[in-house]
Amino acid sequence: MHEFNIQSLQDLAKQIKSWGQELGFQQVGITDTDLTEAEQHLATWLANGYHGELDYMHRHGLKRSRPDLLQPGTLRVISVRMDYQTESVANLTQLLNEPTAAYISRYALGRDYHKLMRQRLQKLVDKIHHALAVSATNGLSKEMPLFNLDMRPFVDSAPVLEKALAEKSGLGWIGKHSNLINRKAGSWFFLGEIYTALPLPVDEATSAHCGDCTACISICPTQAIVAPYQVDARRCVSYLTIELQGSIPEEFRSLIGNRIYGCDDCQIICPWNRFAKLTAEADFNPRQQLNTQQLLAVFNWSEAEFLAKTEGSAIRRIGYQRWLRNIAVALGNAPKSIDIKAALNSKLSASSDLVKEHVLWALARQQ
Repeated sequence: MHEFNIQSLQDLAKQIKSWGQELGFQQVGITDTDLTEAEQHLATWLANGYHGELDYMHRHGLKRSRPDLLQPGTLRVISVRMDYQTESVANLTQLLNEPTAAYISRYALGRDYHKLMRQRLQKLVDKIHHALAVSATNGLSKEMPLFNLDMRPFVDSAPVLEKALAEKSGLGWIGKHSNLINRKAGSWFFLGEIYTALPLPVDEATSAHCGDCTACISICPTQAIVAPYQVDARRCVSYLTIELQGSIPEEFRSLIGNRIYGCDDCQIICPWNRFAKLTAEADFNPRQQLNTQQLLAVFNWSEAEFLAKTEGSAIRRIGYQRWLRNIAVALGNAPKSIDIKAALNSKLSASSDLVKEHVLWALARQQ
């Protein structure tokens, strides 16, 4: 093993946190890899079938809850968070109350966070490797090939229990809606991790502060939070509009309202988000006026327009057909309109069976 004295590890941990902030992360924490409690929570969630069609949650076995199985030799996880909110909660509430407006989850308005954060995490890895090389050169640690200290960055790209790791590293606590909450920053932030074999000192987990509040449970449009800390993905608007490949069950269509990609209701209502900070990251600013689009406008995009206007965005992953499917549902929930009927009818002849099904449902609602 690479031998470090305790002081050098403590100094390195402090330096890692400083570098993380220089790279645009609002907070960096370090934890060990014991996820026993989270593993049991995941097993119960899967046993209840709450994952729906998210088969990948089963696919990797215990790699998700045992970091050493995913990246052999992992002793510590460096967790980071990055704010992404670009506007006030009042604006979001107003948009949700405009039935002809297209509501898109705020995380997806700008550049795809996966790419941006992974690049930043790789820069952090490079800085750590450089520091280790200098340390070895100066005799502060015994010489050892760097491949034994491989560090692997992740941003929602592998079987990683990111929220459980972030919670253990002191970045916040997992709320009743299953998102991470920070007392000083709310929940409008992304998470990322670096798996490492470095035996860095670990941070203390923070205590939970949801108390008796159940606002997120009450506000959920489809009542997907079936119990505190238990989300049934099969009912969740984010799952239905992003992850679900096929038809949206009819029982949920009228409840989706004008949400065409994801849902933020449980974050909008959370009292801790009064402490949320607007992001300074320009890449997260809305592109193509996605924060103010109207349903009819985005429904009339051709496939070429959809691909062009969602380039570099997380939205593109659902593809054009599911994009139309989602908007058709929202149009069915909008006030009756001649223009809406005309737009829906225009998609009947050239659309897939998936889109046609939802267009016909919307037309019936518009009669």
